[in-house]
Amino acid sequence: MKKLFITLWVASLAMPTLAQNKATVNAEGATVTINRHIYGHFAEHLGRCIYGGFYVGDNNKTIPNKNGVRLDVVDALKKMKIPNLRWPGGCFADTYHWKDGIGPKAKRPKIVNTWWGGVTEDNSFGTHDFLNMCELLGTEPYLAGNVGSGTVQDLSEWVQYVNFPSNSPMSNLRQQNGRQKPWNVKFWGVGNEAWGCGGNMKPDYYANIYRQYSTFMNSQVGTEKIFRIASGASSDDFNWTETLMKNIPGSMVEGVALHHYSVFGWGENAKGSATEFTETDYAHTMNEALKMDEFVQKHSDIMDKYDPKKKVALVVDEWGAWYNVEPGTNPGFLFQQNTMRDAVLAGATLNIFHKHAERVRMANLAQAINVLQAVILTDGPKMLLTPTYHVLEMYNVHQDATMLPVDVKADEYKVGEYKLPAVSVSASRDKAGKTHISLVNIDAGKPQTITVNLKGISAKSVSGRILTSAKVQDYNTFAQPNKVKPAPFSGAKLTGDELTVTLPPVSVVVLEM
Repeated sequence: MKKLFITLWVASLAMPTLAQNKATVNAEGATVTINRHIYGHFAEHLGRCIYGGFYVGDNNKTIPNKNGVRLDVVDALKKMKIPNLRWPGGCFADTYHWKDGIGPKAKRPKIVNTWWGGVTEDNSFGTHDFLNMCELLGTEPYLAGNVGSGTVQDLSEWVQYVNFPSNSPMSNLRQQNGRQKPWNVKFWGVGNEAWGCGGNMKPDYYANIYRQYSTFMNSQVGTEKIFRIASGASSDDFNWTETLMKNIPGSMVEGVALHHYSVFGWGENAKGSATEFTETDYAHTMNEALKMDEFVQKHSDIMDKYDPKKKVALVVDEWGAWYNVEPGTNPGFLFQQNTMRDAVLAGATLNIFHKHAERVRMANLAQAINVLQAVILTDGPKMLLTPTYHVLEMYNVHQDATMLPVDVKADEYKVGEYKLPAVSVSASRDKAGKTHISLVNIDAGKPQTITVNLKGISAKSVSGRILTSAKVQDYNTFAQPNKVKPAPFSGAKLTGDELTVTLPPVSVVVLEM
């Protein structure tokens, strides 16, 4: 009998503990909208993002395209419901002179892209090409203006070129170049990373520069003013946000940016491999990603002091994971693979943005194709969708839906020095009355069961989709493009106003009720 007791006791040590994960989704009195622009993307003249990614050239006869823009990419991004696309940078924006990219392509001057790989930029993809591509995609353009090496007049004339209907020097020039109607571009960045590659400015100096540039960007889009976005802070530089909010009148700014990358370190080859990593490496990356919640909250608190009615948006227009480039590729091209680690990171980050949807009303994943945490990879005529793509496609049900506040009490996922919440949750109700709950199991080693109390939600059924794989290091290749892809999910049980969900390790689930 004693031997049997010891055997049962030892066996019990190997069993998982009873799940303590609990959440309450409260639909009563919910009024905040999850702005679809939180799901924006980023296309910089960097590596193979534009050339070979979006654009294969007007004369390409082997890859289906329209005016040089890949049609397979267009179809994939439309399915993902991409709401906006930021261009031409990034660091490249503050060296880009838009007039180099208009007019006959054979006559456009060439420049050297000193930021990314030292390659020659032939300016064959310019303003008309980008804005026409946005129309093809059904997405809104977000133009990043050159403040670092440009002039007030340059940016003012760019606004006039793309937005004024007629009878101005720049609108007449646009019409001479073949475009009669204006594109009516709403979103404008006033410089990029002014604290770094955008000019190494101090916050007080940039605040004054911003005021100057903003004054001359006096355009309307229909009945609305254009949406001017100030170059914002990096991660935890709260003084930058404080200085801007204190010194820029609310009438002169519609958004303040924030950049945060999940990175090991900024030294050469210090970022770790995108595919060959340990569980401790994974936990480190997720720890950096989850800091987004703290950073957004603290920057929002500062903004609340000067803008209590939350008229100015927090725009996280660069976010994602940053690793070492793939072996054998140009270090300046920032090409990296994309695993289930990145899918989990994307799901957890979007849940954070939903939580702060009252202030975070726009964001841009870096970057769309072949660069950093890309949603699409290409190789000549071949194209694949990454795990990150699938998360954003699954999550698009939240776009412009009403955010339902979620109170989560999660178990700890412990790896070495890291203690992370094992489960991340967000929820929304769409215009058709359907409730969607997105759940992420961050734990790489074991499943997590969570009990969700539904407050103010009358649900009769539940269905769902899941993205997961056998290992957190799994990714799609051109030989196996569908190794990681969404599948139907049956691990949710609805009983009255209570939902019980069992999530496999490193998984992303979206439920519909």
